[in-house]
Amino acid sequence: MENLKGEELFQALLKKAVEEKASDVHLKTGIPPVVRVGGTLRLLTKALVLTNEMVDSICQNILTGTHREKVRAGKEVDLAYSLPKVGRFRLNIFKHRSQIGIIARFIPFEIKTIDELGLPGAVRSLAQLKRGLVLVTGTAGSGKSTTMAAMIQEWNNSRGGHIITIEDPIEYLIRDRKAIITQREVGLDTENFDSGLKYALRQDPDVIMIGELRDRETIVAALNAAETGHLVFSTLHTRDAKDTVNRIIGVFEPGVQAAVRTQFAASLAGVVSQRLVPYTKEAQAKYGKSNTVACEILINTPRTRSLLMDPTRMDELRKAIEDGGHPYGMQTFDQHLMSLYEAKEISRETALRFSSQPGEFELRLRGIVTSSAHF
Repeated sequence: MENLKGEELFQALLKKAVEEKASDVHLKTGIPPVVRVGGTLRLLTKALVLTNEMVDSICQNILTGTHREKVRAGKEVDLAYSLPKVGRFRLNIFKHRSQIGIIARFIPFEIKTIDELGLPGAVRSLAQLKRGLVLVTGTAGSGKSTTMAAMIQEWNNSRGGHIITIEDPIEYLIRDRKAIITQREVGLDTENFDSGLKYALRQDPDVIMIGELRDRETIVAALNAAETGHLVFSTLHTRDAKDTVNRIIGVFEPGVQAAVRTQFAASLAGVVSQRLVPYTKEAQAKYGKSNTVACEILINTPRTRSLLMDPTRMDELRKAIEDGGHPYGMQTFDQHLMSLYEAKEISRETALRFSSQPGEFELRLRGIVTSSAHF
């Protein structure tokens, strides 16, 4: 491998990383390639220390002229890279201390189903809706894109229509099945998310998937699309359902927040917030993977809608989610973590570490139920 250079070296590193079941690859001058496996960073190989010339050569071979100029100007670049018979990778290329760094996130060609991902049944129900706004939220690396791809594929497998995705970059490649799929990449197929959304509404869509709600203009366009009878999927970097509501409303100035809150409460179908949590060793052996997904699910029912419209009642949202398991399929993170712990799929320490309210969770583990704890 040390004799390779440019794109050949890049492909060899990516292939080896996938063989090692890595989720991410870090290429940085002065150290060997580093990968993340099961949530932990480790060296991919000790036999190769990356030089500035090696990393520059990789970039020269995989970047187009436009992207190359952006990197030279000190700007970050997001793009997708396909490696035949291996998978796709979402790349972020950036400068640090005047040197180039590359982070590659592995995206399998195969889109896993909702069941294969271990997602609750309520996620399938949201994926089969005809209209409304569905948000998938979580921190970076929590599997938002994978969940959203599974939800889009659920629609694609079960009903017809036209699905338009607007992404930066395109991650999972979705093939036409029962639906027609149009995937558009920001910077290549459309100028930006706002422009892509504007014209998507003129392209006879049934479903619109927006890679991320990054700014006010995109949020407005998504709300309008959902309000006019389309099913809209998107993601946000938020911790849970309450944080998601606050983030959406907080983008707007105080004078219009009441109107936006009303529109959001009317358009929202549901929020799926997720965290990747490590399995126990026994569960890893059983399922053949390191992590599982813990989900908090908010469904927009008459009760939750009334809370969404009233900023003074946001603290009541968690209780409404706790109480909404039947028939709506709602659950808090702590309820799901308790289920995973009782099924012996995660450890006590893991459950506490990822809990939203570890104090109450600890009491519940001891068999003490407080008036505010509902599991």
